[in-house]
Amino acid sequence: MLEISNLHVKLADEDKTILKGVDLNIGAGEVHAIMGPNGSGKSTLSYVLAGKSGYDVTDGTATLLGEDILGMEPEERAAAGLFLAFQYPVEIPGVGNMTFLRTALNAQRQARGEPELSAGAVLKLIRATAKDLKIDAEMLKRPVNVGFSGGEKKRNEIMQMALLEPKMCILDETDSGLDVDAMKLVADGVNALRDKGRSFLVITHYQRLLDHIRPDVVHIMSEGRMIANGGPELAIEVETNGYADLKLQVA
Repeated sequence: MLEISNLHVKLADEDKTILKGVDLNIGAGEVHAIMGPNGSGKSTLSYVLAGKSGYDVTDGTATLLGEDILGMEPEERAAAGLFLAFQYPVEIPGVGNMTFLRTALNAQRQARGEPELSAGAVLKLIRATAKDLKIDAEMLKRPVNVGFSGGEKKRNEIMQMALLEPKMCILDETDSGLDVDAMKLVADGVNALRDKGRSFLVITHYQRLLDHIRPDVVHIMSEGRMIANGGPELAIEVETNGYADLKLQVA
């Protein structure tokens, strides 16, 4: 599904390299988690894959379903099936949540060569999805994320994911700012979307999220590269012992 090879990335405005040879291969239907200390490059990896400006790829490749995504515009990457759930979802004053969702959904359908849905069909689909995710119908009438709690913003991200049906979902520290109940709701939403044709990359600081979203593979990232890979037990080891021992093993 997603193949990353020897990816090197520097800040566009500074002579500072963030990613120093990242290799990652996520198969169809797999859930991978990345953990690591602050400043290790986890969020940078998600930004670069999504096409955020401010970064220069100096070496390496990244393909989604065999297509080179690094040369694509962000909207082309989304149309190809990539979705990034933000750590801090942005507020968009003046744009109604329902309007945003309807426009995004039909843009994705158009990019996939599918007919646009009527306003009535979209409304019915969005309301049904919101109900499944325990999202208050009033949230759909408000501007995107404006005045939402942290949990509401994250559930709104998961609703976008459910509606747009991406192939590769990247969750950048989606557990940030969530209480236990909100985290469980978000995790339930993610688990409901797991299938053989959709993959997930979950970036997190805490093993507790992985209690709810059980990964197939856990990677540890430090100083811009992967330093360890393993099963879910690796996340438990990190939670117990920290990263120091793993960093010493590769020093």
